[in-house]
Amino acid sequence: MIVVAGEALIDLVPQGTGALASLKPALGGGPYNTAVALGRLGSPSAFCSRTSSDAFGEALLDGLREAGVDVSAVQRGIEPTTLAVATIDEKGSAAYSFYVEGTADRLFTAPAELPAQTRAVSFGTCSLVLEPGASAYEELMRSAAAQGVFTALDPNIRAGLIPDPDGYRARFKSWLPSVTLLKLSEEDAEWLGGTPREWLEAGPAAVVITRGGDGLTAFTRDGAVHSVPGEAVDVVDTIGAGDTVNAALLHGLAALDALSAEALVGLDADGWTRLLRFAARAAAITCSRAGAEPPYASELGDF
Repeated sequence: MIVVAGEALIDLVPQGTGALASLKPALGGGPYNTAVALGRLGSPSAFCSRTSSDAFGEALLDGLREAGVDVSAVQRGIEPTTLAVATIDEKGSAAYSFYVEGTADRLFTAPAELPAQTRAVSFGTCSLVLEPGASAYEELMRSAAAQGVFTALDPNIRAGLIPDPDGYRARFKSWLPSVTLLKLSEEDAEWLGGTPREWLEAGPAAVVITRGGDGLTAFTRDGAVHSVPGEAVDVVDTIGAGDTVNAALLHGLAALDALSAEALVGLDADGWTRLLRFAARAAAITCSRAGAEPPYASELGDF
């Protein structure tokens, strides 16, 4: 079981470019997209979050169930669902504005235990920024790591939600001893500061950097570097691409029986190339269609 912990929200996706394009509601949130992508790839997965009992909250749970994701660990609340308004530029890249005050997912509390047979837990995005839920997700991350569970982190920086950038950067560094796999984009890496080698020294067994259409690069604790190019595709938008990479990496590592720090360090060049190419293919499919629509296993073939 791979557990994804974090927010579920509604993306208001523009049906064109520019600030005044008409908006269409879509299921979203970085962790939510990762959970759906895992389910579509066929990985046994569960979602750990807090969602609203409003109509949007019900739709979010229905989307998880349709993907085969276990929702028994999802907490519920009467507060409204978080909204994220996207703006798409001429290259298909998305920027976001968030409506988060008084929303259900901010009131998440850390569960007493993880679902049975949990092999990995994935964290990231807004859920690690917005209090009081951020501290609860942090508590869950640290407790999972202390139990020897594989932990994955994608900071997925949303700068507009972070009132104290330096404080967040310090908090990010404090998480690294509890992280097995750190995945982040080039843009996130630049915003956070530091280098893959510095982050590896703090705790993770591997760091994966996504470089948009230029591909992915993995850095491992033993000093190795593995890169693959991006997959050529006509980009509609990039919504959910990084979340798809998260899911593809976790799915592939599970298939390789490499969901541990030791196995991650011991993964050879062929294994990393296979894993990164799989993630690049999955992300390309997501970019080829509007909104966060990760691929199904049948579209990618066996890992």
